[in-house]
Amino acid sequence: MRVLQGRRNKHINNRKLVSRPLTLVLSVAGLLIAALSFSANAIEIETPAVALADVPMDYAVIAAVPGDSVSISIDGKSYSAVADAQGRAEFFDLTIERSGPTSLVATAGDATVTQQVRVIPGWVSVLPAVIAIVIALTLRNVIPALLLGLWLGATALQSFTAKGVGIGLLDTFQVFVRGALADSDRASIVLFTMMIGGMVGIITRNGGMASIVLAIVSKAKTAIGGQVAVWLMGLMIFFDDYSNTLVVGNTARSLTDHLNISREKLAYIVDSTAAPVACIALITTWIGYQIGLIDQSLGMIEELADMQAYSVFIQSIPYSFYPILAIIFVLLVAATGLDFGPMYKAEVRARKGQVKPEMAEPLPALEGEELSPKDNIPLRAFNAFIPIIVLVVALGASLVALGEGATLTDILASTEPYKAMMYSSFVGVLVAASLTIAQGILSVHETIDAWYGGLRATLFGMIILILAWSLSDVTAALGTAKYLVTLFADALPVELVPAIAFILAATTAFTTGTSWGTMAILMPLVIPLAWAVMTVHGIADPTGMHIMYSSVACVLAGAVWGDHCSPISDTTVLSSIASGCNHIEHVRTQLPYALVVGAVSLLIGTIPTAYGLSPWMSILAGIAILYGILRTIGRRAEA
Repeated sequence: MRVLQGRRNKHINNRKLVSRPLTLVLSVAGLLIAALSFSANAIEIETPAVALADVPMDYAVIAAVPGDSVSISIDGKSYSAVADAQGRAEFFDLTIERSGPTSLVATAGDATVTQQVRVIPGWVSVLPAVIAIVIALTLRNVIPALLLGLWLGATALQSFTAKGVGIGLLDTFQVFVRGALADSDRASIVLFTMMIGGMVGIITRNGGMASIVLAIVSKAKTAIGGQVAVWLMGLMIFFDDYSNTLVVGNTARSLTDHLNISREKLAYIVDSTAAPVACIALITTWIGYQIGLIDQSLGMIEELADMQAYSVFIQSIPYSFYPILAIIFVLLVAATGLDFGPMYKAEVRARKGQVKPEMAEPLPALEGEELSPKDNIPLRAFNAFIPIIVLVVALGASLVALGEGATLTDILASTEPYKAMMYSSFVGVLVAASLTIAQGILSVHETIDAWYGGLRATLFGMIILILAWSLSDVTAALGTAKYLVTLFADALPVELVPAIAFILAATTAFTTGTSWGTMAILMPLVIPLAWAVMTVHGIADPTGMHIMYSSVACVLAGAVWGDHCSPISDTTVLSSIASGCNHIEHVRTQLPYALVVGAVSLLIGTIPTAYGLSPWMSILAGIAILYGILRTIGRRAEA
């Protein structure tokens, strides 16, 4: 009996051992099925990183059943939308009136979800950029300014508590700096810039640049002649602002140094013949981007949906007063030899032989050793000309090859400019290195050393550029542009719509440091705004289209103006890098010129033309006034 009982107990235990895993498997399977069933019906709310009080923001509910009615409730107010084919329901321009944590409740079918969003005052969103700009101009050092602005912005995205301050400090580097560098387009700009610097290092060391300088010096024997020559070079490379800045700045630096033209003046000429030219030229890497934004915005208005975006762009060019007058003012300054403000002091210093600004403290790591031609080598101009020509031709050819379309405009609208920049800079370096080594001017080791020497000269500027991009990302996360639009865009007289668009674009570009970002943010807002105001005033017809054309131009022109004035602008940083100029000194010396041209553009161009004055008359009047201002307050720098 004991044996039978033992066998029976053993059999029961075996059954238990077998049934436990089976029970466990069935339980896990049930939990998975329940979880999958739950997740299939779960919905989520997408919110901004932070919301701004009294500023319209966008929200979305995802994972809803396609075609279902979805509602979202904020502060007792309910809004409805229908989920699209992907189960996404979007809610635009919803406003939360008070600061502090706010609950959002979304409902789709039987599913309900609640989520909290932090709401902060709108003015907080502009603090990071404002603090960065003030500190940069005060300390004359942009690195700590950008870092402090980044820290403040990252903290605002967390919370103004001890924990939020600490996490914000860590996010400054781990999230935003890493994110800025990880972006493929931005990485292309960094690599393009460094490769251009490396190519310049090679053609400087092999004597090619020295030969070009000697050739041009025979033609441009004065500071005035040199400045005009650089201005003409800026007009020649019209198809891309980055390429213009880097090629002209690096190429002309030896010439302007020889003629005792300050680095600040070189940076100003380079900066003011890059974006302004690319902004209004008919065939550039900008035009596809601009036309795309205009077309998208026109499509939002039923009456304008069939209008050609390219035609609107062409019609807007005469109203682009700032780019036009900025280009002409550079010529006036260069041809007259007159300067004012900090630029005059820089030119006086340069005429005495010191082309670089004198720093309050020695900075040996930043100054570094300047490259010069190797001793006892033949100076052959083609060793510089050929790589530069190959670079320019390769860039243009790549832009065309990478685009698609029946016309050149269509091709440039669809091309990949960053890939073209990578191709052309790499080919330029290979050609420069091959020419140098093949002629026995430099050995392989010496060529690589020259390439690295040129590349190293761009590193500090690249750090500034990455930090500027990081701050731009912070301001985007904070919704700075939306706050500025809300602040400026209420209750507009129709004649002031273009002027407000100009000021809004300039302010946004100044505080965010990106002209392209400003265009992308404001164009879809300004075009519908202009049309709505025109409709209210009864001029939404051909007689009032000058308001629309001027508004479009003012978004583009205001973005460029804000970029020129901003120490955190990428193109301003690149101008400093290419010209070998201290960045803050470039901003300080350029700012008075940009402000004068901007004020004349607004007061003599934008506002009078909104009341019916011909834009061509405004341009002529603007040129005359700028010349008069220059003759009145400008002085000629003497050694």
